Amino acid sequence: MKAAVLGAPIAHSLSPVLHRAAYQALGLTGWSYEAIECDAARLPAVLDGCGPDWAGLSLTMPLKRAVLPLLDQAEPLAREVGAANTVVLRGGRRRGHNTDVPGMIAALAEAGLTGLAGPATVLILGGGATACAALAAARGLGAAAVTAAVRDPARATDLLAAAGRLGIAVTLISFEAPEVTAAGLLISTVPADAADFHAERIDRGHLVPRYLLDVVYHPWPTPLADAARKAGSAVAGGFDLLLHQAAGQVTLMTGKPAPLAAMRTAGAAALTA
Repeated sequence: MKAAVLGAPIAHSLSPVLHRAAYQALGLTGWSYEAIECDAARLPAVLDGCGPDWAGLSLTMPLKRAVLPLLDQAEPLAREVGAANTVVLRGGRRRGHNTDVPGMIAALAEAGLTGLAGPATVLILGGGATACAALAAARGLGAAAVTAAVRDPARATDLLAAAGRLGIAVTLISFEAPEVTAAGLLISTVPADAADFHAERIDRGHLVPRYLLDVVYHPWPTPLADAARKAGSAVAGGFDLLLHQAAGQVTLMTGKPAPLAAMRTAGAAALTA
């Protein structure tokens, strides 16, 4: 059986390492997993070219939203978030899933966060597809409202639409607004250097997060993660997220429990090579 990760650019992806390690640990000797450069314009043709020997596809940007109208069915979570990072191909049908959300929750659980109690502030940096997944993760942890720091509120329409579908309230603030000084949970969905302002705020004690999830996995640690750790925050990184969302994909595509330890070992080795 075949599987692949699609995106543009895609050469840097760690997904092949994780999925191939899973196949090896599961004894799936006839399975393969490749990285395919694919933008939104090419996506319909790539999907059409996947025959009965294909098990599924992993999707990165800019395809998580673009794939939705090309699916036969999507799980409710993918529809609510407005993004699918996984397509399971079975019986000639395409079913979309979002494993980013449970991946975020699992990554934070490893850092010690299993639920948000009371009026804990959730601050999300960014307003793209990953930020929409962060909204759903915050809801899954018990949050009823979040604050999102965005560069341009006029471009946050997808985030606000996702919030409406998820039933979670969102307050938009300027990306460099100083009004949030404490956060039970800080989730950064932006590139490492884009979060430097907030790393400096943590260094100065102007922002104090109890937990941080930074979706960047290379290079690691990011300045934001380094600042948070020095400030005593519990930190989950992009590799933790990538590992858990890939594990969800492996289970969906193969029907078998993902061998998390084997995947973690292979991914960590690839990052340090």
